[in-house]
Amino acid sequence: MNSKNISQILVLSIISFCGFCFSVKPKINIVFIGDSITQGEEENRAPPFFATSFLKKQLGAGRLQFSNQGVSGCTTVDFLPSTATHFPKVVNAADQFYADKQATLIFSIMLGTNDSAVDGPLGSPVSPGSYSNNLKVIIDSLLHSYPASKVIINYPIWYSPNTYNGSKYLKEGLTRLQTYLPVIDALVHAYSKTNAGHVFTGDKKAFHYFKSHYLSDMKPENGQQGVFYLHPNVKGAKQLGLFWSNAISKFANRP
Repeated sequence: MNSKNISQILVLSIISFCGFCFSVKPKINIVFIGDSITQGEEENRAPPFFATSFLKKQLGAGRLQFSNQGVSGCTTVDFLPSTATHFPKVVNAADQFYADKQATLIFSIMLGTNDSAVDGPLGSPVSPGSYSNNLKVIIDSLLHSYPASKVIINYPIWYSPNTYNGSKYLKEGLTRLQTYLPVIDALVHAYSKTNAGHVFTGDKKAFHYFKSHYLSDMKPENGQQGVFYLHPNVKGAKQLGLFWSNAISKFANRP
């Protein structure tokens, strides 16, 4: 066999191998961590449901499983491993997913709304420093148990400055919430130095989107200071899911 024939065989082999690689669709498992905004009112109308529906189309995933660990009223304090309230449920969901070594395990986190409250939720009001420390403890624990996983931190979304239901948020809370945004960026930057390729800033657009579209995308709720806007309606949940899916798709298959 001459060198020309050998070269042709090698080229055909490479093409065949590449075709095989592109035909193998990625497997992705996602654990969503958050509060009532993540939890939603119904499973098939919550942001995680919409996010994964979009992702299946965006990534052409061969299999995409998810677990919605959003819990109404929760803060970063509630999800600390030391409180042993909701973190064990996150671990249980992740353990089942992590058993499949062919799949990428992703944690999508959006916490901060209840942390920012003036009074009510556990630990509130949570200072920016404590918010950062709490997120770091949660993420460090996840990466320790699932070292090949990826963690995506999404910005919390806007709420109206008169928000006051069973918990008190108001303008003070909204101002505090916005101090968390640069904290998330700083935390992700720190991880890029100590654990590169595992922790990313996710969606940053939803905060401003809901601030501009609260009448069409958020539910009017009666509170102690009039009608307030805190939770997305179905249209808003779908839009938030799209924001999350766009963010996750950037990092899902990154080495």
